[in-house]
Amino acid sequence: MSSTAATLTPAPPMSTADHKKPAGLYVISDGLRSLANTDEDLTRSLNGHKAGTLLSALDAVPRRRYVKQATPIERLDNLTALLGGAELFCKRDDMLPLAGGGSKTRKLEYIVQAALDAGADILVTCGAVQSNHARLTASAAAREGLACHIILEERVAGSFNPKASGNNYTFALLGATTEVVPADGVPAAEERVMARLRAEGCRPYWVPGGGSNALGSLGYARAALEIIKWTNAHGAFDAIVLCSGSGGTHAGLLAGLRAAGDSTPCIGISTRAATEPQRRKIHALASLTAASLSDVEIPYESVIVRDAYVGPGYSLPTEEMNEAIELFARKESILLDPVYTGKAAAGLLDLVRSGELGAGKRVLFLHTGGAPSLFHYQPIHYPPTPPAPAEEPAPLGFGSLRVSAEEMAAVYGPSSQ
Repeated sequence: MSSTAATLTPAPPMSTADHKKPAGLYVISDGLRSLANTDEDLTRSLNGHKAGTLLSALDAVPRRRYVKQATPIERLDNLTALLGGAELFCKRDDMLPLAGGGSKTRKLEYIVQAALDAGADILVTCGAVQSNHARLTASAAAREGLACHIILEERVAGSFNPKASGNNYTFALLGATTEVVPADGVPAAEERVMARLRAEGCRPYWVPGGGSNALGSLGYARAALEIIKWTNAHGAFDAIVLCSGSGGTHAGLLAGLRAAGDSTPCIGISTRAATEPQRRKIHALASLTAASLSDVEIPYESVIVRDAYVGPGYSLPTEEMNEAIELFARKESILLDPVYTGKAAAGLLDLVRSGELGAGKRVLFLHTGGAPSLFHYQPIHYPPTPPAPAEEPAPLGFGSLRVSAEEMAAVYGPSSQ
């Protein structure tokens, strides 16, 4: 089950009249009272109350309304059968609105609203050279009639190509301007760019990398409610597997689930950082996010990060990532990307095959998008197809009716060539 029972204390001793009441009457420590026939009924009632409280807290924070409806959760029938372990599902946040879709749309709902409320006329952000976040920030800026400037961090030396396709192509297409800085060059560039724009009379608004601050993370606290609503109708998950990069998605989802009373483990597959630094980052951000919504605390031990699938480094390919991208494409017609979801899916496949997420478990994979970068990296390489052996030219004809050149000339006249 994904929901732990609330902390319950027995009600005071019952009077004679109380013995006529159904079993299972408790006083809830947070002040909520409920009549229930079983502890499970009581837990559902309590968690329904918590989810409603969380939704009210989220609705109190202004946001844009890019997300019109919950993204679908699909059963991965073919991968489930192929792997023979856990029953696998996928939440399709790659289908979110704004250009190309992806998880950052949820975060930008809150961040862009804050920018508009501050009177901004240009969004400034940062990301890697094929940044999904940069694409979606440029897309949101275009939607809102704002300018956009992107600081691209060359995290892998020599990786930037101004003529590259993928996300890089969309930056200018969406009207954004860009500049490139070396690894770890973003803070200095941010200070310089923001000062220059202010000196020019602009009103810039800084959007953190990945949209990953406490405000942006509210987008995934809200997404947690979509998952909870689905599980109430279709059954709970034993685990959720997702990317863990800049941290807003992982932290926001964890904070939202816990604030709603749901204890489903969230297994973050790191795409860059080592486990312990990433855990500390996620815990800090999840705690900030949860504190803005409820009095729920996020225990450090509830933050799960696996760094075994990063490979040689950020955005650098691994055989496991290649296999995951190919399997998702060929078995489920779902496109992943090589930097984030491909490595997260590699982690998912390994956890299922190892038995950690084995038979009898139900596992949700959160697809955070990124497919546009697939067309730049092209991780699946095949040997060139050898040329076909030379053949005698086939006679002209249509279908199975084969007509010689002489016969064609007799009917239509000589060729004009």
